[in-house]
Amino acid sequence: MIKFINATKKYGRKVVALDNLNLHIRPGEFVSVVGRSGTGKTTLVKALIGEECLDKGQVMVGGWDITRVRQSEVHILRKQIGVIFQDFKLLPNKTLYENVAFAMEVCGKKSSKIRDIVPQLLKIVGLQNKVNRYPHEVSGGEKQRAGIARSLVHQPKILLADEPTGNLDSINADEIIELLLKINKFGTTVVLVTHNREIVNRLRKRVVTIENGTVAHDQVVGKYVL
Repeated sequence: MIKFINATKKYGRKVVALDNLNLHIRPGEFVSVVGRSGTGKTTLVKALIGEECLDKGQVMVGGWDITRVRQSEVHILRKQIGVIFQDFKLLPNKTLYENVAFAMEVCGKKSSKIRDIVPQLLKIVGLQNKVNRYPHEVSGGEKQRAGIARSLVHQPKILLADEPTGNLDSINADEIIELLLKINKFGTTVVLVTHNREIVNRLRKRVVTIENGTVAHDQVVGKYVL
């Protein structure tokens, strides 16, 4: 599903963000990616969603070499990879329903399909009773649920969760992780980038530790190792 092959990225002459990194994530896996700040996690995420170009190596997604993706093709990649952000990135002047619908509107989806799909997604994440609320009217956990619903509009094969619990309390964080596990059970590959040691240890899923721009540890049933 995802392969980083000898991935290398430098900023200037001295900063090596990715150093000949190799990583293979199989279809349907739930993988936690951990590491200290400045070890290369952010660059890895940006390379995966086409925001950063490598200096050397390849990133393969479903057999597609995205290191050679044209800017005009990035939108195709984004449909394969749903992204969940730490700061939610909801539009404040739109309701939760409208935020999710907007992700379909910008891709030219028909109104009839939007009316059919959006309520289903909001129900999956437990927001069926808050569709007309604005972001400032709901909790942080509910904002993140709306973000997850938005990330699923194109039925992506991969869900990339970049610090999705970073702005949440422990109760809401646990609920978001349970939701990610539920989505993973449907067959979606989930990549969780996090600093939350407690969550990683409790998941008992595969853990990849990034240090100095490369994979330092790769545990099948892992713990947070730094």
